Amino acid sequence: MSDLRNDGFLNGRLRILQPAKGYRAGADAVMLAAACPAQPGQSVLELGCGAGVALLCLGWRLSDLRLTGIEQQPEYADLARQNADLNAIACLIITGDLAAPPADLRAESFDHIIANPPYFLAGTAAPDLGRAQARQENTPLSLWIDAGLRRLRPGGTITLIQRADRLDGIIAGLSDRAGDIAILPVAARTGREAGRIIVTARKGGRGPLRLLAPFIMHENGAHLADGEDLSPAASAVLREGQAITNLFAKVS
Repeated sequence: MSDLRNDGFLNGRLRILQPAKGYRAGADAVMLAAACPAQPGQSVLELGCGAGVALLCLGWRLSDLRLTGIEQQPEYADLARQNADLNAIACLIITGDLAAPPADLRAESFDHIIANPPYFLAGTAAPDLGRAQARQENTPLSLWIDAGLRRLRPGGTITLIQRADRLDGIIAGLSDRAGDIAILPVAARTGREAGRIIVTARKGGRGPLRLLAPFIMHENGAHLADGEDLSPAASAVLREGQAITNLFAKVS
């Protein structure tokens, strides 16, 4: 993959090589990393890690993690390795199918699983193969969740970001295998419907499902002028790399 651009994340704290034409990760990957409740010394596996944006945002925030990603497309897996080296963040990137992982990965378990599965079920595929595979579902969402739960140790967490209209599939995939489910709606502006959801669950958990207050991405009710109008909370995540794990904490 020779036609690349060098994108800045977290106000340039991370430099990420991504295709100039094709799929490029953005805010969703940063939000996914911010929602992962990993602690120093723990292990994290990302399913479908692409060029490594979510893993590297997480590794920037918490340096003492064992980070692993699996990516089916060799070109993106190579980019993830280059980006890990570029940012001096240790990651193991495995080229393989998350639904049929290599034997050495099947032998491991992790404290946390994160994933940003493709959002679209059908429709006209993007002309770029990498973009098409990243955006359109070839492996069913249920298999993404199953693959994550299989690699997750008992009591570990799985964190997903998806379109809001896929919530029913997420709940069905987690049913009877994970609990303590918390759903964070992500809305572009106050008063708008949530376009995204971030869902966390604990393997073997038995706590009730919780629907959290929405996370608002933009400050104003409408885009009034050129330039960025992120809400303070979104700016803290996307520009400063802050976590949003506190939003998932139970309030007594």
